[in-house]
Amino acid sequence: MYGRRKRCKKLFSIETSDKKTKYPLGTTINFNISNKNNLEIGAISFFVNNKKIATNQFTFDTGKLGTKNIKATFSYNNDIVILKKEIEILAKQKTKILTFEIVNEYPHDINAYTQGLEFYKGDLYESTGQRGKSTLRKLDYKTGEVVRKIDLDPKYFGEGLTFLNDDLYQLTWQSKVGFIYNPEDFTKTKTFKYTKSTEGWGICNDGKTLYKSDGTEKIWTLNPTTLEEEDYIQIYSNTSKIKSVNELEWINGKIYANIYQQNGIAIINPVNGAVEAVINCNSLKKKATQHNNLNVLNGIAYNPETETIFVTGKNWDKLFEIKIITK
Repeated sequence: MYGRRKRCKKLFSIETSDKKTKYPLGTTINFNISNKNNLEIGAISFFVNNKKIATNQFTFDTGKLGTKNIKATFSYNNDIVILKKEIEILAKQKTKILTFEIVNEYPHDINAYTQGLEFYKGDLYESTGQRGKSTLRKLDYKTGEVVRKIDLDPKYFGEGLTFLNDDLYQLTWQSKVGFIYNPEDFTKTKTFKYTKSTEGWGICNDGKTLYKSDGTEKIWTLNPTTLEEEDYIQIYSNTSKIKSVNELEWINGKIYANIYQQNGIAIINPVNGAVEAVINCNSLKKKATQHNNLNVLNGIAYNPETETIFVTGKNWDKLFEIKIITK
């Protein structure tokens, strides 16, 4: 049987009419079967993500971006042939490039390998990484003073954090486990696991649902009650997928995301995964004290009281309060 399947793959394949594999959202795509030897085959059925379509034509006009699975089935020589092909659906609009103005600069612990940053009831909280050095902190952001801190077990590498329903959530990197704390005294109240995603990177929420990055192009949605990973969006610009999505922050209906090793912030549509804009933050790293352990931009916190964004980086000695310039 395996030998026959292998031979069939050499005889037939799924092709698109324009031979492309990447299409912007809204494109109508025609699928055909390449049958170079003009062999006699039975009626062809096409499927998109395992759902049968009426014809060989399909329009991805709504829904999520990313990889889509195309399948075709037909009979040949008393066998059922199953062919598969992947295509990618890109954002429709070109990504806008935004700039910013610095409102204030504040001191920040140069030894803090920042992984997560978020305001809660007017105070700034931070999660830091590195095994044996990972912490959870409450900060006086204006002075840089660490008001409260706990150390994670040395086996854990701290990652992103967020607050939902007065609970503090913190991820770890490769241990596939997260923690829930009482934010008043950092007492750990629950441990949860994530099994579908590869790792734990950033986390945010919209007041109901948790959104979690895993270091790939995916952002997962977590059930707030069971904390199970239920679904995901794939992050795409109008040209390609965006890998290494890192720290997350929910701001006015959009997901703001650091991209690892990139000194910019992507503004993402949480419904379909489209990168609508990027804030160019290249100049900020140069304003931090330059030293051997200085690392990339990471850490986004929106302060609803000032309607400004606070950003820093791994081992940066400064915390920047910024406003986005939209024009």
